[in-house]
Amino acid sequence: MLKKMTLALTWVAWVACPAMSQEWARKMFEKTVHDFGSVPRFAKAEYEFVLTNLYVEDVHIADVRSSCGCTTPTIKKALLKTHEKGAIVAHFNTDRFVGYKGATITVTFDKPFFAEVQLQVSGTIRTDVAMSSESVDMGTVEQGSVAEKAIALAYSGWSDWKILDVKSSNPHISAKAVEVSRSDGQVNYHLFVRMDENMPPGYVKEHLILVTNDSSSSSIPVAVEGVVQAGLVVSPASLFMGVVEPGQKVTKQLVVKGNKPFRIVSVDCDDKGFQFDTSSLKVPKPLHLIPVTFVAGNEPGKVAKTIRIETDLGDKSPVLSAYAVVAGK
Repeated sequence: MLKKMTLALTWVAWVACPAMSQEWARKMFEKTVHDFGSVPRFAKAEYEFVLTNLYVEDVHIADVRSSCGCTTPTIKKALLKTHEKGAIVAHFNTDRFVGYKGATITVTFDKPFFAEVQLQVSGTIRTDVAMSSESVDMGTVEQGSVAEKAIALAYSGWSDWKILDVKSSNPHISAKAVEVSRSDGQVNYHLFVRMDENMPPGYVKEHLILVTNDSSSSSIPVAVEGVVQAGLVVSPASLFMGVVEPGQKVTKQLVVKGNKPFRIVSVDCDDKGFQFDTSSLKVPKPLHLIPVTFVAGNEPGKVAKTIRIETDLGDKSPVLSAYAVVAGK
């Protein structure tokens, strides 16, 4: 009864104060402003505004819109359970606009309460730099393999224009720019990109930064994309057992898939509240189903632990997070 009264009073406060009514939604976003910088025309320029549901109630994104056609927003995941992550993807339309552009993206929530959050994007789409493709596509790569790709880049304008350096924020991606020709204000480069064998599995979405001697716009971002395919894939990648009452037992299932038959040697967790049925896992096969049972303790709050799966494939042993929320009395 007290909990219901507290929620009701909180809702009255939100209705009475419009600024406060939006704050619960704004707090979920890691960032609300992004500058694309100076990007070549036709280059791929996207940014994900990441948000996390901080609440026990489900959060639903009803709509997203942009104040300018220069930016197209999309919802990556509309319904977020407690502690789930989602994103609003802002696509900068470099194929249809040039020059400095800015947009306000309005995100509308209808659950658990109505709210609107405004996100800001800006950037300059330049016409003096062109690339042979919108991004460096590394393709699909087996984990433990090296991938190399090259694209062409052309500049028209200042006769002394140069690429001085190529910076990467990812230690597994390196690149170098090699000048191939220069005449009458036209400069051509080849950009060679290498992804090493230690890149972890999953989708690759990174940016290289080309550092030039143009003092007015010295940095040019170049998108790098690809997929590193793991020898073993666990689904879901993070296991949420739900919001449970003290003492309640709940069971969910992990799917472990490989590119060849394998055995699961053991499954363990650093919390005895998580239990595993391994009776059917000893026979080699390319896909295993692991029932996971969580028995909630008496202490309310979030329980976050790590599950380790050992297989007969050696060092390709997956590790994933498992968590639950134990409700208060």
